[in-house]
Amino acid sequence: MSNRSTALVAPSAALSVEEVRAVRHWNDHLFSFSITRPASFRFRSGEFVMIGLPGDGRPLLRAYSIASPAYADELEFLSIKVPDGPLTSRLQAIQPGDQIFLGRKPTGTLVADALVPGNRLFLLSTGTGLAPFLSLVRDPDIYDRFGQIILVHCVRSARDLAFRAALESQLADDPLVQDQALLQFSYLPTVTREPFHTTGRIPALIESGRLFDGLAGPHAFDPAADRIMLCGSMDMIRDLAGRLDGMGFAEGSNAKPGEYVIERAFAG
Repeated sequence: MSNRSTALVAPSAALSVEEVRAVRHWNDHLFSFSITRPASFRFRSGEFVMIGLPGDGRPLLRAYSIASPAYADELEFLSIKVPDGPLTSRLQAIQPGDQIFLGRKPTGTLVADALVPGNRLFLLSTGTGLAPFLSLVRDPDIYDRFGQIILVHCVRSARDLAFRAALESQLADDPLVQDQALLQFSYLPTVTREPFHTTGRIPALIESGRLFDGLAGPHAFDPAADRIMLCGSMDMIRDLAGRLDGMGFAEGSNAKPGEYVIERAFAG
C-alpha cells in the first residue's frame, strides 16, 4: 500500500493527516509503526487515540493505544494483523512515507491520574495490550509516583513478545528513564503455548506467587499499597477485575481515582 501518489485530505477538523515514519514487522501477525506528531498534539502516557485510513465514503477509524511516551517527537502504535479486518488488512501494508489519519483528541483511563498513590504499580497485559504500558514505563513521571513498576506481558509464543529486548534491558537505551528503571522497573514475560522460562497465564502466576518473585513487599496483592492496570484480552480483564473487586480494590477513573484501572473504551 502507498498513499504517496495521492495526498490525503482530512475529512473533518477532528482528524489530521500524518506521515508514517517507520514500520516494524515483529512476525506474521504483529507489527508496530510510528507517525509524525502534530505540534499541538498533547496526551498523557497511557491514553489512546483514533487512527485510520480512507474508506468508502468515510474514513475507517479505530482506537489505538499510544505506545510512545508523552514527550516523544513521534507517535508509535502496536497492532495485530487481521487478514480480513476492514482497517488492519490495509494498515499492515503501510510503508514509510505513506499518510494516515490521526484523531486530535486522545483520551483514556490507563493513566497515572486515575490511580490513588501507592508503592507498587503492576501493569498486567496480554497481546497488544502491552502498548499503553510501553508509554507509561518510558515516562519519568511514573517513577516519581511509584517505588516499583512491574510490567507483565502474556503471549502465546515467545516471538509475540514485542519490544522484548528493550524491556529485558530495563530500558537501558532510554536516556530519560534508564537510571530510574534500573532500580525500579521489572519485566516479566510469560508464554502459554511453548516452553519458556516463565509459562502460564497471568491469573496462574498470581496464584502461584510467581508474579511477586524478586519484588519487595508481600507475595500477594495488597489494596493498601499496590496499584494495578489491566489491558488485553477481555477474558483476562473480566477475571482479574473480579478478583480485585473481591480483594477490596476499587476501580478508578479520571473522575474518581482508585486502586486499579481498565480501559473501558475497549472493554465495551
